[in-house]
Amino acid sequence: MYRPADDRYDTMQYRPIGRSGLKLPAISLGLWHNFGDDVPFERQKAILETAFDRGVTHFDLANNYGPPYGSAETNFGRHLRGSFAGLRDELVISSKAGWDMWPGPYGGIGGTRKYLIASCDQSLKRMGLDYVDIFYHHRPDPDTPLEETIGALDHIVRTGRALYVGISSYSPELTAEAARILADLGTPLLIHQPSYSMLNRWVEDGLLDTLESVGAGCIAFSPLAQGMLTSRYLDGVPEGSRATQGKSLGENLLSDEALGHIRALNDIAAGRGQSLAQMALAWGLRDERVTSVLIGASRPEQLLDNLGALDNLTFTDSELEAIDEHAVNGGIDLWRGARQSRN
Repeated sequence: MYRPADDRYDTMQYRPIGRSGLKLPAISLGLWHNFGDDVPFERQKAILETAFDRGVTHFDLANNYGPPYGSAETNFGRHLRGSFAGLRDELVISSKAGWDMWPGPYGGIGGTRKYLIASCDQSLKRMGLDYVDIFYHHRPDPDTPLEETIGALDHIVRTGRALYVGISSYSPELTAEAARILADLGTPLLIHQPSYSMLNRWVEDGLLDTLESVGAGCIAFSPLAQGMLTSRYLDGVPEGSRATQGKSLGENLLSDEALGHIRALNDIAAGRGQSLAQMALAWGLRDERVTSVLIGASRPEQLLDNLGALDNLTFTDSELEAIDEHAVNGGIDLWRGARQSRN
């Protein structure tokens, strides 16, 4: 029987989400990978329990996380009824909808009222929840009026399906417009979830300023650039790594030039007494407008190593200057087309 660590809140930092009263842990756990039916249930359990024991109270999902689609939420629901029974009010649980989910014209990439409300209901059923804390529109939908999409998010809050709403991969301009529509409806935009890392810095070109202006927070996904900002590829592309599996990270991104920058960043991290991954997470949190960075973990040991980033979140000006020389566009902004589809 799992009993959470008594000191679980002693070492984690909790940061406010924009101008709201809600806080998130500086490092949150995403269930994009490693919680589908392809990963043993006991390993999932160990990762979640280790995270919570270290103060990670926020677990982030989406309707199509798996594989197969939906299985991450189904498995997470089993963990909620098992290890986390009685702990719901100590957790922030989020889910999303917007990418393809089920066959036919109503379950593909979408932002219609029908798709979003149906998706939210399906997610709640899979997890066995009455509500999620945050429900996101996962990406802009070029074929649906923004007023319809945002109106659906407002409805989801007003009907008790979610406490707060957010958006993901929206451009600064669309973010401002979504926030305006929500404000007119009386439901504030809580948070934006963009991709952001040392190799993918697009949020610095207007989005963070927009979020500050509208009072919304930011939680960065892929802060390790799909694994590029880890020790995994310092000596090339190992067999069996994500880059060889034809998934979200292609070998073409690991060019000699890119690896040169990554190795230089690794040297800077070593000088700080950190791993490259730890420095990358700390760097992502250097701006107080970033509420949390969202990591994945395939085993408890990896999670604990990443949480070590919290031991050193301070950067000198010279360190930031050195990082800037190598924190350059790595071609890892895989979601660029999604947010540009409405521009």
